Amino acid sequence: MATEGMVATSHPLATVAGLQTLAAGGNAVDAALAAAATTWLALPGQCGIGGDAFAVVAEPDGSVWTVNGSGFGPDGGTPDFYAERGLSAVPLDGPLAVAVPGAPAALALLHSHGATRDLRELWEPAARIADRGLPHSRKTHDDVRDTLDALCLDNCLRTAFTDGGRAPVVGSRHPRPDLGNTIRMLAADPRSFYRGPLAEHCVDALVAGGAPFSGDEWEASGVVSPESALTTRYGGMTIHQTPVPSAGWMVLQQARLCGPELGTMPWLSADAIERMAIAARLSFEDRLAFCGSDNDGARRALDTESIAQRRMMMNDRTRDRRAFAVGAGDTTSLVVVDGEGRSVSFIHSLAFTFGAKFTVPGTGILLNNRLGRGAYLVDGHPNAVKPRRKPLHTLNAWVVTDDAGHLAAVGNTPGGDGQVQWNMQLLSHLLDHGLDPQEAVSAPRFTVFPGSDADTVGMDHEIRVEATVDGATRAELRRRGHEVRDIAPLGEPGSAQVISVDPTGYLLGGSDPRQEGVALGLE
Repeated sequence: MATEGMVATSHPLATVAGLQTLAAGGNAVDAALAAAATTWLALPGQCGIGGDAFAVVAEPDGSVWTVNGSGFGPDGGTPDFYAERGLSAVPLDGPLAVAVPGAPAALALLHSHGATRDLRELWEPAARIADRGLPHSRKTHDDVRDTLDALCLDNCLRTAFTDGGRAPVVGSRHPRPDLGNTIRMLAADPRSFYRGPLAEHCVDALVAGGAPFSGDEWEASGVVSPESALTTRYGGMTIHQTPVPSAGWMVLQQARLCGPELGTMPWLSADAIERMAIAARLSFEDRLAFCGSDNDGARRALDTESIAQRRMMMNDRTRDRRAFAVGAGDTTSLVVVDGEGRSVSFIHSLAFTFGAKFTVPGTGILLNNRLGRGAYLVDGHPNAVKPRRKPLHTLNAWVVTDDAGHLAAVGNTPGGDGQVQWNMQLLSHLLDHGLDPQEAVSAPRFTVFPGSDADTVGMDHEIRVEATVDGATRAELRRRGHEVRDIAPLGEPGSAQVISVDPTGYLLGGSDPRQEGVALGLE
């Protein structure tokens, strides 16, 4: 409980970095920037300079703005380019998997539009951590173990994260001075990532690896501006979400499909789970059918007529469904609220664990595999690979405000296509049932398959339900014809972070027990 500020992240060191920034007089944006840079070292498999980032910022005056930090694929990445190489899907590892990183542009925009402290001050602690190395956590050990063969193909990754080709001992350190130097360079001028010697070096490394980047798409990806949030009403509040290519529209669509009926159903009952599961399926079907980053698919999915049509489909449990599946993924997120009531929900990712497993030599920059994860090789599809088209994202972040524009809650969660489902569950826990943030992030979780990631197809239709959901409820879902797979308690992925404001003005925070995070506040 706190009144002067609070930070919740998926790693204690990142939470402390944000809290120290608040304690030193920084605002929520300053704290988010400091915490984000710390996660590059504390959660290196999930995020980094070479990834993407989205944010939604709610100001004390009630205004809300968002940041879209995602980049284009290569200018030469036409369907013919992949067909000539005999590829039926964009590769998931290596230079061909990479889209231009959007995180540096997102962080630069956050800083220029909301920070009060110099970026060099905010990021120097992270640079010093890189210089000396951070003791590897169990999470990093497990991530390295699970991707070991691919990491060892890249000399920088082998040196930075393995003990002679083996997963690192928990607590061991691997200094990363190249990354420390890059952090300092970008702190002095974050837009240098997109123009000048560093940008040219990144593009040259990718081209040498066979990726058809021109450099022009690299520079164009660095041009970002604040955007308005997507909004909808739910539970007597307004939900603000990040726009496309973020998947934020899917959370809003599910909220409108679930409607006020969800709030009348007992918490985590068969009726409630089924309603949220069917809403998620409909949203994934719409994403797959007609949504792209450069068309009006999201607007179409949210228009009144479309919502009405899909609400009529909510009782249909048996019709055919498209065979795209939820894929695994690694992302991390954080939320911050300062003493003035300003909030930041921030999420960043390399796509899969350690992204493309490809680094830019001499920089410590690990590049994402967002193009491989997010874009389709399907002729004519609105999310097909195309020059100057951004692949769709699973990332999204949200803020909830009351009718006066005051902050009610801020949150998010990593977890691939699970994100949009779990965020809807969090919102229902908070707004329909009055759970506090820690209760909400710790609550039993369920996930519907299929989703719509590009990398996996044909998986069987099912609902994965943590076994802490009542056994009679799971049995009832099976009786209704759902294929239910039992998952161990706290066994679903994700790492939700939530901060809310109670009626007396105190801040309440929660950090998901499924990972190593913590929520801390200033009194």
